[in-house]
Amino acid sequence: MTFKRIARWFDSDIGYSFRTSPVAIGAAIIGAICLVCAVFAPWIAPHNPYDLSTLELSDARLPPAWYPEGSSKYLLGTDEQGRDIVSTLMYGSRISLVVGVASVLLSMLMGVTLGLIAGFRGGWVDAFLMRLCDVMLSFPAILVALLIAGVGRALFPDAHTTVAFGVLILAISLTKWVDYARTVRGSTLVERNKEYVQAARVTGVSPMRIMVKHVLPNVLGPVFVISTIQVATAIITEATLSFLGVGVPPTSPSLGTLISNGNQFLFSGEWWMTLFPGITLVLIALSVNLLGDWLRDALNPRLR
Repeated sequence: MTFKRIARWFDSDIGYSFRTSPVAIGAAIIGAICLVCAVFAPWIAPHNPYDLSTLELSDARLPPAWYPEGSSKYLLGTDEQGRDIVSTLMYGSRISLVVGVASVLLSMLMGVTLGLIAGFRGGWVDAFLMRLCDVMLSFPAILVALLIAGVGRALFPDAHTTVAFGVLILAISLTKWVDYARTVRGSTLVERNKEYVQAARVTGVSPMRIMVKHVLPNVLGPVFVISTIQVATAIITEATLSFLGVGVPPTSPSLGTLISNGNQFLFSGEWWMTLFPGITLVLIALSVNLLGDWLRDALNPRLR
């Protein structure tokens, strides 16, 4: 049954668009490799970089294996604590992807709900929510996220790692929901005046059911495109916050933390500590962005 669905998808318009787009295929391959390495890091990583019993300080700051001073045990070298760079990239990508995807899902839930209510109800509810969006757009997103994350760390200085992750995800989500709200609100304003919505009202269907069962499925197309692109933005925002020291806890370093730690040794010649985490971050963000661009074009009926 699953193979039939996959085959049916490849035969659809979107599947044909994917099969004929080398950029989308390349981005999907890169994204799949990064995702597999992140999800299965405990099983495929050469070392466990966070197992203190396996770390050897004598292996600290080793260059990549192709250097004469390098070691075949560490393909891309080690950091200042003797941790394998390849393994830290796999584990760091897990944290970046989890925070990025979770924050996008939360912001999507907030934005779609508020946009649907604003567009369907109209009146003072619509005016209030749109002015709230205008206020959010007047501040740079990174500063808002930095403020929320900083306040959260100040209020819960000794909080558990889960709470720290929650604060970070909330900080990123509160800067991303506006795009969903404005997009869904515009689509809802169009859909609410169509005949199928008027027919549902005449037959006595409740407004809540009309919004959820009838209007919502018809406004989700642009939402999926925005969410795909914003995954990359959320990952970069998380990396920026971690680089500035208000992101994930130091005990669970992400790509941003790895870049920040390596930056301290950049001018002393240990360039690999910063370069490889930076390349990994660029590859993840670029692949997601390219897939988002492809999905936007594939769902646009004017380009078919």
